[in-house]
Amino acid sequence: MKKLLCSLALVACAVAANAQTLEELKAEQKAKKDSISDIQKRVDDLQSQIDAFPGWKIGAFGVVGGSLSNFDNWYAQGTPNNSSGNFGGTVNAYANLDREKYFWKNALNLNLKWVKLDDKDDPNDDDSFQPTTDVFNITSLYGYKITSKLAASALVEYRTTILDNFNDPGYLDFGVGATWTPITDLIVVVHPLNYNIVFSDEDTVFESSFGSKIVADYTRKLGPVDFKTNLSAFLSYKSSNLSNWTWTNSFTYTLWKNIGVGFDFGLRGNKQEALNYALQQYEQLTDPTGVEEPDFDNVDNELQTYYTLGLSYKF
Repeated sequence: MKKLLCSLALVACAVAANAQTLEELKAEQKAKKDSISDIQKRVDDLQSQIDAFPGWKIGAFGVVGGSLSNFDNWYAQGTPNNSSGNFGGTVNAYANLDREKYFWKNALNLNLKWVKLDDKDDPNDDDSFQPTTDVFNITSLYGYKITSKLAASALVEYRTTILDNFNDPGYLDFGVGATWTPITDLIVVVHPLNYNIVFSDEDTVFESSFGSKIVADYTRKLGPVDFKTNLSAFLSYKSSNLSNWTWTNSFTYTLWKNIGVGFDFGLRGNKQEALNYALQQYEQLTDPTGVEEPDFDNVDNELQTYYTLGLSYKF
């Protein structure tokens, strides 16, 4: 009996000792986590001071994605023998200079994608990668500061495609007006004196004109999240048919080092592009009898959209 009691006492002591050690380890772990959190806050504060310091700020982030597949004798689908694939990506780059009396902000947006479907049973099909997404946009904004939030400014913006029909159409805006920066990461540009030059082989559809240029850009980094949204609009004084707008958005979430996941989507409205496409479809008709020829009055100016989802990399 005495030996049994001694054994039970030793077990109880061991359990108590382990429990005490576990509690001590948890307390030590909590203290270290609090310490890490405090260090990260100090690092974030220092980074905020670095970001706010006048001078050049250069950076880029983007999204990449793709897939490849191959099927042989897969009879459940309409094309049992095929190889297919797609790959593409987006890049958002910037180079900004901020001085006491002026600023100079430059941005590049690039979105490209290729797709292929090779039907192995059809020797006449096209088995090459074809461009399906093609967006190129570059802007340069210079401003002379009147106040801390208002500046007299000049803007140059160029938009086109580079994989297919380069500069056909291409849009070049240049104008002057004012830029408002109500908060650190938001830029609002209003240029009532702007000329929109349109480059195109289709002179009967595309036309250059004077108008107003409005741009709103918000770029923000919140911990592992990078976010950018940009709205660019041209309002023609000659005709609303010559107006256009584009809204692009980019989100990336960093998971490990500079690698993460990203999502891009864009919207656009451009009646000149819609009419140009409708006329191309009309000209391909073998018998256009009974089909009304498209013009600005009857063309269906549908909303243009795109999105890209994939891995992201921050430079």
